[in-house]
Amino acid sequence: MHVFVAGGTGHSGSHIISELVAAGHEVTGLARSDAAEATLSALGAKVHRGDLQDLDGLKEAAADSDGVIHVAHRQDLLPSGGIDAAAAAELPIVRAYGEALAGTGKPLVAAGSIGSPGTARDLGRPSTEEDPALPVGDEHKGTLRARNVVEATVIGLAERGVRSSVVRIANIAHSTADRAGFLPTLIALAKERGFAGYPGDGSNLWNAVHIRDAASLFRLALEKGPAGSYWHAVEDGGVPVREITEAIGNRLGLPAVSVPLDELMLPGHFGFLTNIVTRSYPTSNLITRKTLGWEPARPGLLADLDNGHYFPSTDVPAI
Repeated sequence: MHVFVAGGTGHSGSHIISELVAAGHEVTGLARSDAAEATLSALGAKVHRGDLQDLDGLKEAAADSDGVIHVAHRQDLLPSGGIDAAAAAELPIVRAYGEALAGTGKPLVAAGSIGSPGTARDLGRPSTEEDPALPVGDEHKGTLRARNVVEATVIGLAERGVRSSVVRIANIAHSTADRAGFLPTLIALAKERGFAGYPGDGSNLWNAVHIRDAASLFRLALEKGPAGSYWHAVEDGGVPVREITEAIGNRLGLPAVSVPLDELMLPGHFGFLTNIVTRSYPTSNLITRKTLGWEPARPGLLADLDNGHYFPSTDVPAI
């Protein structure tokens, strides 16, 4: 297949391109700069020069392909407009893909959030691939749920003859190349505070996946995923936040400390992460594995933390 990838120079996108090339697919990646073009070329991809604001260019690239993988968003909008602005800008992008692919049966695979169907508090059970993204209202402005409208739009394109699907990526997508995800953020926070903090008793569950396993899932969804489907890129379906925090503390030689569930103390410690780090996201991947034959093969979250690559040798106390 000839696959167009938007977001191919990012953490997930670069691994997706490598996965596609290794499987024998021809890949064209979107590049808005010379540096991005060089990165894509080094990964073995052809280059389409342009950016996410050039909707006509995106439609042309999509129409010229056998399928599209979209793992990009307008990061430049986050400092001023936050997730609301980024989601609003992403909607016309996926609609442009829909116009280009309508009636063709070609695949469109977009990245989603594992939290889009809700948390354990919302569902009363682990989320599954059959749970749709929760609806979005004015009360959800400024939260991750604001992007659910993008996922719903992608899934809705199935009714227009697009083999569309959404890969919901775990809370933590870890790898040796992870520089800006939740783990580096939590590690930096622990260094700054002098201890690794977890909310309350830390029993709330996060999930995780190695980014190379997530990349293989994007490929499988592209190759054979039915239209209108959600997939769960989750290997560790429920790891207590306290265990994650303790692993970080052990590597840094810092204590793991409970941060009381207080409306002032939680944001005082976790800042913008408060709304996420305090919630529980138990998740199933059974349908994904059964339908697509996806089998995660890389190290799990705690094993990857124990590998040490998230912690330069200067961070580890002498023994």
